[in-house]
Amino acid sequence: MHFTSEQRLDDGVLEREFALGDVPGILWTPASASAPAPLILLGSPGGLGLRKMYPRLAARARHAAADGFASAAIELPGSGDRPPVAGAEQARDDLRRALKAGGPVDGEIIDRLILPLVDQAVPEWQATLDALLSLPEIGGPVGYSGGVISIGVRLAVVEPRIAAAILFAGSFIPRSIFEDARQITIPLHVLLQWDDEGNDRQAALDLFDAFGSKEKALNANMGGHTGIPHFAGEAAARFLARHLSPPPTETAR
Repeated sequence: MHFTSEQRLDDGVLEREFALGDVPGILWTPASASAPAPLILLGSPGGLGLRKMYPRLAARARHAAADGFASAAIELPGSGDRPPVAGAEQARDDLRRALKAGGPVDGEIIDRLILPLVDQAVPEWQATLDALLSLPEIGGPVGYSGGVISIGVRLAVVEPRIAAAILFAGSFIPRSIFEDARQITIPLHVLLQWDDEGNDRQAALDLFDAFGSKEKALNANMGGHTGIPHFAGEAAARFLARHLSPPPTETAR
């Protein structure tokens, strides 16, 4: 990992762009900290890229920094200037035709669209986590927050350093991800937009039911894909603060 740029935002948060091999990313760290900060991995939708998602990612990161957390986001495979994922364009075309025809989307199309992205993105997130946790200003525990939901599910299964996760429903879900979901035991907080035009609501509900976690919450709100209300975001932030913040130290008597 090497840092390619650095700026101090108006609230004192340090924002640094980095590259890990050919994977670009952004790291935000709190203005001041007396100990290494817990880390939140910020997931984003596939295909949009860090530049388009920057305002929303930066807002989430600055909110997290106010709670004492560092945050990081990386460019997903096939997004931004990264080369396309093999077969993704054909899968997207097949998906558009299926949606236009008004029928159910065949699971084989969803597998071809999502699983190659998951298979490539999850090891990249793990390598990013290795590099970030080697920095003196970053410590555990680690949380995940965002989409693509299948990436978050797989990462929660294979990465023991993740202590809690916020998952954004809003993308199609391969059949094998439901099997992954049953293996998850960490605390989960799932955000679902009830009227999301690009989401299979029943599949999102079925996935929530499949999660093996003893602590899991579903926060469903009316509205479309980008209409998550402010109070829902605040509730999600409190969830991560509860699970990632260090326990209060006892005052000596």
